[in-house]
Amino acid sequence: MTAPATGDAPDGRDGPHVFVEDVEAPQITDEDRHHLAVLRVRAGDSITVSDGAGRWRPARFGPSVDPVGEVVVVERSSPPITVAFAPVKGDRPEWVVQKLTELGVDRLVAMQTERSVVRWRADRADTQVARLRRISREAAMQSRQCHLPEVVAPLEFAEASVLRGACLAHRDGRPPDLECPVVLVGPEGGWSDRELAADLPHVRLSASVLRAETAAIAAGVLLTGLRSALIARHVG
Repeated sequence: MTAPATGDAPDGRDGPHVFVEDVEAPQITDEDRHHLAVLRVRAGDSITVSDGAGRWRPARFGPSVDPVGEVVVVERSSPPITVAFAPVKGDRPEWVVQKLTELGVDRLVAMQTERSVVRWRADRADTQVARLRRISREAAMQSRQCHLPEVVAPLEFAEASVLRGACLAHRDGRPPDLECPVVLVGPEGGWSDRELAADLPHVRLSASVLRAETAAIAAGVLLTGLRSALIARHVG
């Protein structure tokens, strides 16, 4: 068997992008078929399928999904980037997850802090996380990602703060860099004195005061931009 070729993610010229369990024998869920119907994809149209773990290939849509091209493997970017954010009210957490997924952030963490206004009860956390994972998957399809991000169950600040490479988003910090690829973004009320006293580097995401959800997106933009060399590394 020929080894899969290493290459880039699909660029959209081969049609919509869908996740499947196995790119060797792709099968599309009823929910994804409905999504493609909304996009007016018809039998015989081109699509791309991915297993969410870096493998994708062109296919032809129909009652069955027929592969029409070779499997391509997209290497995962390094270092992996994590954004941990304190959920706020309304649908903003969903918006944050959607946008961070589009940017290519690898791990998304809902985090509970001392000043968090939104606190997910234990009996509802699984439902909330399942919804965020569904939104992330949809965003990954839209943005033609080949690696599905990990959406982590809620962590307390103390748990998030010990993640390797963690740093705090704070206005007194240095510019972000890839030495600290795990950015913790606080709630609307800011960090508590105890959280600020944690032995973590501080990174500055903007010259102005940002809303909590905007800060999370800024962290994703800056870190993925640095990783892809779209943003020059700060020196000095």
